[in-house]
Amino acid sequence: MTDQAVAERFRGMEQVLSQEDLPVEAERCFYCYDAPCTQACPAEIDIPAFIRALAVEQPERAADIILRENPLGMSCARVCPVETLCENVCVRLTDAGGAVRIGLLQRAAMAAWTPRAKERPHPLGQRVAVVGAGPAGMTAARLLAEAGVQVTVSDAAGHPGGLNETGIAAYKMLDDAAQKEASWLLDHPSIEFVRGIALGSDFTLASLRQQYRAVILAIGLAGQRQLRIPGEDLPGVLAAVPFIAAMRRGEAVPVGKKVAVIGGGMTAIDIAIQIRLLGAEEVHICYRRGIEDMGASAHERQLAQAQGVLIHPGLRPLEVRQAADGGLELIMEPLRAGAEGAWIPAGKPECWQVDQIFTAIGQCLDRGAWVEDAELMSLALDAHGKIAVDDAGRSSLPDVWAVGDCAGRSSDLTVQAVADAKRAVVSILSDWKQEAA
Repeated sequence: MTDQAVAERFRGMEQVLSQEDLPVEAERCFYCYDAPCTQACPAEIDIPAFIRALAVEQPERAADIILRENPLGMSCARVCPVETLCENVCVRLTDAGGAVRIGLLQRAAMAAWTPRAKERPHPLGQRVAVVGAGPAGMTAARLLAEAGVQVTVSDAAGHPGGLNETGIAAYKMLDDAAQKEASWLLDHPSIEFVRGIALGSDFTLASLRQQYRAVILAIGLAGQRQLRIPGEDLPGVLAAVPFIAAMRRGEAVPVGKKVAVIGGGMTAIDIAIQIRLLGAEEVHICYRRGIEDMGASAHERQLAQAQGVLIHPGLRPLEVRQAADGGLELIMEPLRAGAEGAWIPAGKPECWQVDQIFTAIGQCLDRGAWVEDAELMSLALDAHGKIAVDDAGRSSLPDVWAVGDCAGRSSDLTVQAVADAKRAVVSILSDWKQEAA
């Protein structure tokens, strides 16, 4: 599917403010002092300030205010779950008009922004390696470069962007938004981008630590979690993220008539909506706990249901079988809430006849290439299998930080990746300053 075809198919899902509604919405803001919306923003954007700039018809200044704290302001305006963050604490939340639509206002500001060259800072004479050109890695690289650090960014993929480019629903990233943002972030004289090389196979952590003053690991979570049930390797059982990536690359993707999606997070919603818009007649999301336990917000669930997606809480997959007609049989076990938050069997297993099954139960570190790298293998991991870090993003190895999805303190949001990168950069620069004192 070409970029134009994707845009035509998904344009109806796009949410924007009209030129008439923009000033009206901006003027609904009370411009609170010590605003709760800013406190709820992981990137700490001065939200009242940028909205005030929009209200007085200064969208470029509004964008500058956003980018001052969040270099990924364009992406976050499209994918950030504002309904659970800034808008959820808006003082107008209970008014008749609801919360100020901060996400759409941010999107309007960023749509009016034109990249401008900044004055090159005084070089600090230090070099940092950033491994991974996703949201966290690009943010860290840009902030370091703007502070006068020489940065080398490497990525195993042939292009930058990470999950913004490959794992987020196409209807959220229309008009090449992710590519444009990535190009700007890495377009700095102090940033060198090296593509198509992977940590652990093409170079080692030890070699980076020898060549650079600091290393930032922003490698994401390339591994796909398994259902660990019989039949999950049958044709027609697909991991959601690689499928979304293939579609975003313009590749032809198979679309079943009756589709089941296993999972309850944002990726489950993204794949369900997209496969429905691509022509699936029935799409069912199956989640093993209650609907309020789902990682996807109520807003995202409503978007899915508006497209005809059916959501079934309290169902656990037990097995996948090949059906006689060439389709799939998905064996599901009903569950109910038990004591102390446990979910227990609540009836006989059901057999669903489907054409396609998507798994969207999360991602994990892909450590396949790590075995040849002793220092990588020595990194401490947390209880969830991510790289263990402190509050500043420091790993268990000196001068090695980890940010974004691969790091233990991240909540797997683009805006959280930005916050992680900011903390790590502040930590690195602070360490150098203390050493020089």
